[in-house]
Amino acid sequence: MSVASRLEAMKDSFARSDRMPVVFLGHGSPMNVIEDTEFSRAWTKLGQSLPRPQAILVVSAHWMTTGTTLVDVSAMPRTIYDFYGFPEALYQERYPAPGQPELAREVITLLKSHRAQEDDRWGLDHGAWAVLKYLYPGADVPVFQVSIDMSRRLEHQLEIGRALSELRDRGVLVLGSGNVVHNLRAMRPGAPPMDFAEAFDTLFAERLSDRDFSALADRERLGTLLSAAHPTVDHYLPALTIAGASHAGDALSYMTSAIDLGSVSMRSFIFHAV
Repeated sequence: MSVASRLEAMKDSFARSDRMPVVFLGHGSPMNVIEDTEFSRAWTKLGQSLPRPQAILVVSAHWMTTGTTLVDVSAMPRTIYDFYGFPEALYQERYPAPGQPELAREVITLLKSHRAQEDDRWGLDHGAWAVLKYLYPGADVPVFQVSIDMSRRLEHQLEIGRALSELRDRGVLVLGSGNVVHNLRAMRPGAPPMDFAEAFDTLFAERLSDRDFSALADRERLGTLLSAAHPTVDHYLPALTIAGASHAGDALSYMTSAIDLGSVSMRSFIFHAV
């Protein structure tokens, strides 16, 4: 089934439920922002299919903290260009969406046991605005980010997702942005998928489909395959957040599942109420 067909089928399910879906998008190269790719086209179609949220909470691979979970409470989050060596056109992009300080402070309370604190200096990094540009091109839905505490174990992000899941019934879209496989050291433009990338991507999809989230957060069981797929786990953790935010009765749908540049999985998935 094509991406468009899968999204059209999901749209029917969205219309029958007031509970917002939770979404994980493999964002890949910043060049997807300014190029017409299969990924940017899929994000556009997804945005046309999703119910319109009251607000968007983003967990991006690019906001990492240590010892705390920060929540951005700024009224107008700035657009952050956290990359270098790309065409000037990328640095001219803007995503001037408003923040949602009141809701963000509620999230701090919701995540109190996870050492949550407020922050008004971050904004929207490219893990957020690169995909939001296509989902909601009008930049007219309030959005704010929640950081990833890199000092905690993998299962911590499942716990964060579970805590955030109640926001789904308040019209909030919880969006994770990273990559199921992300090894830039092994990246080769134009190269076919590397064996470790295909193996981890397949394993992840199998465990996710089985709802075996504990296996996805078990470093020992994932072993050297996790290390090959993620020399650092920053791009992996948002996928665990979204898994944690799912409900037992949700349907799981996959969007793009290609491996780009040999070692970057663009697999994206959605949990939605039926």
